[in-house]
Amino acid sequence: MSTLAVAGLQLELDHGDNIDAIGEEVRALKRRFPWIDMAVVGELAAFGPKLDKAQPLPGPAEQRFAEIARECGLWLIPGSIYERQGGNVYNTTPVINPDGEVIARYRKMYPFLPYEQDVAAGAQSVAFDVPGKGRLGVSICYDMWFPETTRTLAWMGAEAILHLVMTNTIDRDVELAMARSAAATNQCYVLDINVAGRLGYGRSLVAGPGGEIIHQAGAEREIIPVEIDFDYVRRVRERGWHGLGQVLKSYRDGGHSFPQYAPEAASAALNRLGALEKPQGGDAGASQPSAARKTRGD
Repeated sequence: MSTLAVAGLQLELDHGDNIDAIGEEVRALKRRFPWIDMAVVGELAAFGPKLDKAQPLPGPAEQRFAEIARECGLWLIPGSIYERQGGNVYNTTPVINPDGEVIARYRKMYPFLPYEQDVAAGAQSVAFDVPGKGRLGVSICYDMWFPETTRTLAWMGAEAILHLVMTNTIDRDVELAMARSAAATNQCYVLDINVAGRLGYGRSLVAGPGGEIIHQAGAEREIIPVEIDFDYVRRVRERGWHGLGQVLKSYRDGGHSFPQYAPEAASAALNRLGALEKPQGGDAGASQPSAARKTRGD
């Protein structure tokens, strides 16, 4: 059996430097569950959504995380950090192996515009191998609203998606539905790990390759140790979940050329939507019933 023991760390964090707190959680995790191979933390866990904390990668924050991974002898996906490169800032997560080596960095492809302003879009999907186990892909928060991002990872061979989230808005239910759908339509595990406390609403989710719920967290701090069974993923992809749809084979063999992906393709319908900007004044929330309009603190 080819399994990988992964723990999602849904941590109660605040604005500021959270790296020491994350380190203590990872050390406690390894003491309590010495069989864990990998720890995954939510989006922007290190400092919260503070652009003034952006730093180059490699850099001091990433180095601190590398030391934690090496000390604990596990894979560490420590959430994301705002990365400054030249005149751009990216929302970037490093992938760190048990030797403390950064083997990959993924830049969020779809910043949460118009709210995540002044953050540039990444251009490359990232999948990586855990030797002798399987292949995993990395995705960050709003990326999952664009199914092409997850399908690309499946196309690259990813058998599990590590989806790092910082959601503190009332659409969390919708995200959970999408996480399950992404797992089912790509026949893979999805580990959708949110932050908690002042930074996020928690409710992390682990879904299996049929879209089934393996674990649904509550809103507070929670440690989520699970085993990813890569043989199970491969069997589902070969035979279908419960012997039903063989989705990736049908996608492979369909032979379709979708018009929206043609070079220079344009959509009159999408062009009529106007500029990508924050709703203003009395129009804010106008598309929702009044009972659903809520406000929240930071």
